[in-house]
Amino acid sequence: MKSNKIFQGVVTPMVTPFTKDNRIDAGSLRRLIDHLVKGGVEGIFLMGTTGEGASMTEEMQHELIDLVVDYTAHRTNVLVHVADSCLKRSIALGNYAAKAGADYVVSALPFYFSLTQKEIENYYVSLADALELPLFLYNIPAQTKMMMAVETVKNLASHPNIIGIKDSSGNGTYFNTLLAEIKPEHPDFSILVGPDEMLASTMAVGGDGGVNSGSNLFPELYVALFEACRKGARARIATLQTLVMKVSTTIYSIDGTPVSFMKGLKAAMASQGLIENYVLPPLHPASEAASETIAKNTMVLKQSIDSIL
Repeated sequence: MKSNKIFQGVVTPMVTPFTKDNRIDAGSLRRLIDHLVKGGVEGIFLMGTTGEGASMTEEMQHELIDLVVDYTAHRTNVLVHVADSCLKRSIALGNYAAKAGADYVVSALPFYFSLTQKEIENYYVSLADALELPLFLYNIPAQTKMMMAVETVKNLASHPNIIGIKDSSGNGTYFNTLLAEIKPEHPDFSILVGPDEMLASTMAVGGDGGVNSGSNLFPELYVALFEACRKGARARIATLQTLVMKVSTTIYSIDGTPVSFMKGLKAAMASQGLIENYVLPPLHPASEAASETIAKNTMVLKQSIDSIL
């Protein structure tokens, strides 16, 4: 349920490390969690787009939740993505996460059917009513093919168990309108941005932080940018933002496939010894040529980041 404390900070939409035979790589998972906790992130978000949750079996989802909650041991918040095409399955996964000891749940809209705004609102009310943990809305139209209207989000912000939204639309006008329409009445409603590139710009107008994929690789960079934004340190913001943009241009975009950001991120992390470079079917990892380029770019970028931080 809602409290007077607003959720703010950098959340890592964690990649899920896999083995060659499509199992969860528990050793790499623990190494990655330590890396993120040391980097100072406010939370770890499981099974989002970056985490390949939609490709996992229910058994794998449960295993991942159990492993992460147990090993994280309250060192940071654990958020679990529970989106599914079936409302009952979403509720069941969310309540499994609650029993395992997770802190929050997150849900994008159910895939396949296109919904009206009233259906969207009713869906989230039904979900929030049934869940034991506080719920974040998740607006990601690139994957769901639906956009939550600002008025819909505003209505849902009144629900006692809906505490915020992750907006991954990449639409700055929409994000600013969320802030203008919702914050005056619901100042404790957390509005987080998805795209890494927009963390600084959205915080400048009142955003509460970001769910930033690049923090898998360089958590200290994104946490430092968040803190610089809070302090209004304009020169440092500009310097750190330049590095965030280089993550996008030299890691995310190299593979050139529809989810090149995630494939590039896994290739970069593998080059740094954090994980192995495996993804679940139906995806393929970044090509060998792309992975080599990404590894070289990652080394150069890491040197630049280390020299500044």
